Amino acid sequence: MAKISEVATWIGVRAPSFEGEIVEVSSIEGATERSLVFAVDAQTFAKALESKAGVILASARLGSGEPADESAADTRVLWVADPRYAFALVAKKLSGSGAEAGVHPTAVMGAGVRIGFGTSIGAGVVLGDGVVLGKDCDIQARVTIYAGVVLGDRVVVQAGAVLGSTGFGYARSAETGEYLLFPQQGRLYVEDDVEIGANTTIDRGALGETRIGRGTKIDNLVHIGHNCSIGKNVIIAAQTGISGSSVVEDGAILGGQVGIGEHATVGAGVILGGGAGVLSGKKMRGPGEIFWGRPARPLKEYLRDLARLKKR
Repeated sequence: MAKISEVATWIGVRAPSFEGEIVEVSSIEGATERSLVFAVDAQTFAKALESKAGVILASARLGSGEPADESAADTRVLWVADPRYAFALVAKKLSGSGAEAGVHPTAVMGAGVRIGFGTSIGAGVVLGDGVVLGKDCDIQARVTIYAGVVLGDRVVVQAGAVLGSTGFGYARSAETGEYLLFPQQGRLYVEDDVEIGANTTIDRGALGETRIGRGTKIDNLVHIGHNCSIGKNVIIAAQTGISGSSVVEDGAILGGQVGIGEHATVGAGVILGGGAGVLSGKKMRGPGEIFWGRPARPLKEYLRDLARLKKR
C-alpha cells in the first residue's frame, strides 16, 4: 500500500492535487479505485479512462506531455515517458522483496556459508562450503549453489537453478584418445540485482572466474559455460547456450535458443534474434545492430539471403 503522492515520487512526476492510496497494480479490466494501470497507446488510454482505476500511467507522447482534451479533467492521469517501466517500478515498490527473509528448515548448509540480511532461502536449497549471499536475495526452492560461489545483493534465483557447477572442459590424449577433465577450480561471481530463471545452470571458472554483471536478467533453461563474462544489464532469453570463455558485453540482448560457440564475443548493445548461432571465436559488434540466422549475420543480409532462397 502506498499514497498516490508517494507513487508520484517513485516515478519522478508531480503528484496530483488529490490524495489517496494504491494497494496494487492491475490490468485495466480488473482495476478498482485502489489500483494503478498503464497505457502506452491511444486505444489503451481510452479504455483506462473508462475504468475504475485510481491512477493511470499514460505515455507523454499521447498528449505531447500535456493532457489530451478527453482527460483534461481526469486527475487520475500521471504523464510519464515510459508507462510500462514506471508500472514495473511501482509494482516492485509495492511488493517489496516478495519473499520472507529466513532459511527454510529443509535447506542444507555447508561450512562457512554467509547470508546477508533480508535474504530468503527456500525449501530444499543446497549451499556449498564458503558460499556468500548478499542482502535481500531470494533463493527459491531446490536451488543448488556450489562451494565458493559469491552472490551480490538483491539477487533472485528461481527454483531448480544450479550455480557454480563443474565446467565442461577436457584434455584429450593424442595417444589413446582418452578425455581427462581439465581442472575446474575457479569461481563464480554474480553481481547485484541479477535475476536467474528456473533450471538455469551457470558453471564456475576453470582456472579463473565466471562473472555475471550487475542488473543482468537470465530466463529459464539457460546454460552459461565456464570462464564466461556476461556484462551489465544483459538480457538472455530461454534455452540459450553460451560456450566456455565467451564474452557478452553490457546491454546486449540474446533471444530464445541462441547458441554461442567458445571464445566468441557479443559486443555491447548487440541484439541476437531467436535461434541465432555465433561461431566459435566470432566477434559480433555494433550497438543496436540486429543479427539473425545460423551463422548469425546482420538482419538485412539475413533477410536478403532468405529472399534469394525463396526465388530458387
